[in-house]
Amino acid sequence: MAETDVRSNRFSRQIGYVHCFADKVKRFPGLARRETWKVGKDDPRRVVHAFKVGIALTIVSLLYLMEPLFKGIGQNAMWAVMTVVVVMEFTVGATLSKGLNRGLGTLLAASLAFLTEYIADAPGQIFRAVFIAVAVFIIGTMTSYVRFIPYIKKNYDYGVLIFLLTFNLITVSSYRIDDVWGIAQDRIFTIAIGCAICLVMSILVFPNWSGEDLHNNTVSRLEGLANSIQVCVREYFNDSEESACQDDSSEDPIYKGYKTVLDSKTTDDTLALQASWEPRYLRYCHRTPWHQYAKVGAALRYFSYTVVALHGCLQSEIQTPKSIRALYKDSCIRLGEEASKVLRELAKSIRNNRKFCPEILSNNLKEALQNLNSALKSQPQLILGSRNSRATNTPVQAVQHHDQKLEEDTRTSLPGIKNTGSSSRLGCRSREQSRELTKKVLRTQLSKVAIVNLEFSEALPFAAFTSLLVEMVAKLDRVMDEVEDLGRMAQFSEYEDDGNDHKIVVTCENQSGVASAGSE
Repeated sequence: MAETDVRSNRFSRQIGYVHCFADKVKRFPGLARRETWKVGKDDPRRVVHAFKVGIALTIVSLLYLMEPLFKGIGQNAMWAVMTVVVVMEFTVGATLSKGLNRGLGTLLAASLAFLTEYIADAPGQIFRAVFIAVAVFIIGTMTSYVRFIPYIKKNYDYGVLIFLLTFNLITVSSYRIDDVWGIAQDRIFTIAIGCAICLVMSILVFPNWSGEDLHNNTVSRLEGLANSIQVCVREYFNDSEESACQDDSSEDPIYKGYKTVLDSKTTDDTLALQASWEPRYLRYCHRTPWHQYAKVGAALRYFSYTVVALHGCLQSEIQTPKSIRALYKDSCIRLGEEASKVLRELAKSIRNNRKFCPEILSNNLKEALQNLNSALKSQPQLILGSRNSRATNTPVQAVQHHDQKLEEDTRTSLPGIKNTGSSSRLGCRSREQSRELTKKVLRTQLSKVAIVNLEFSEALPFAAFTSLLVEMVAKLDRVMDEVEDLGRMAQFSEYEDDGNDHKIVVTCENQSGVASAGSE
């Protein structure tokens, strides 16, 4: 009977697995359709890029499919197809980086392989084999070591890899094939055709520039952080109880604002590297300082840590009463609004390629800080807690008092125990029970102490919230400095403040180092 039950249970589990797998197969078409639609809806350029790759592969395949072209190139036409598959990337910068690395690596490797074959061919067959083996060892060792250099790893790693691959293919195969120069020439020619098709499709047909993506991403992250701060401060004073109960952070606008900033390091570094390959120039043939965009992203990540902590205050289990928060509501909201305005002004400056005036932004922040400082000084006892709470027992005193009482109870309850083996075991058990009882009573005592000191503990979250606001303003200076450096390096246009009666043009610093302003 037991064996029959085991078999029936195993059979029922297998039937369940089959039903589960069939369920997944039925749902797969719908999931695939929704995911495919979502990818294209999030960024329609992906659909265009897919068509561009398909057209490029069709064009390069004609080298292999058409008889006249195949006779001229032969089996090496497949290298052109492989080049398009590997080199064709989403952005122009990535395509240029891979294409130039592949072309340069192939050219250098073919030249070095031809030189190696020329030297090894003179003395004889045995020396030729030894020389090729030594050359492969030396070049392979040196090339692999060079790839560890940070600058080479960052900019030319793919080119070095192609160099090593091409050199070994041509050099080793040259031992059995006489026409080495023909092999190198065909390889270079087919790779050049593939790279040319990729560059034409990437640059001339609906190009996607890495620099534009980096530029737009920086602007959107500044605006996202501004929205996060604004919503966070308003919710803390209006609907903090409701926001603290929210468990799904994926739908939280505050979380969305700083999440993209925290996850931006890899994307920013990659886009900045790819954009450095793109032929994008400013006035007077100056290149755009894409590396400075990466520094702005680093400053934003450093700043966003404070926003994360500020968001944590909303989700704290202990909250300051609304009656206390209402006294400082206007000052805190004003400070949060000013910080949001600064971030939006920085985003506007980058979007329009126009400088901003740091003096105006700093003055507004200083006024908001002074307003909050005055509000805190006007009611300091609300932050420090009630004086009556100082007279209550502390948790340490409560624990010490309970321990003394427990020892007295233990002594009176065990007056006649002798020092025997059984009595020692009984004593150990009684001590374990007393420890468990101590933990239970300790938690009860601590909860009572927490209730007594609730007024002071409720003031602490608000003190943390205000200190984070001040810290956020202090870290905002670093972001302003990086954006100001970006405007100077990228030669943004001068700041203009359009008023009703006159226009003020502010130049932050002239050649003599003195700030100047002009008005009309």
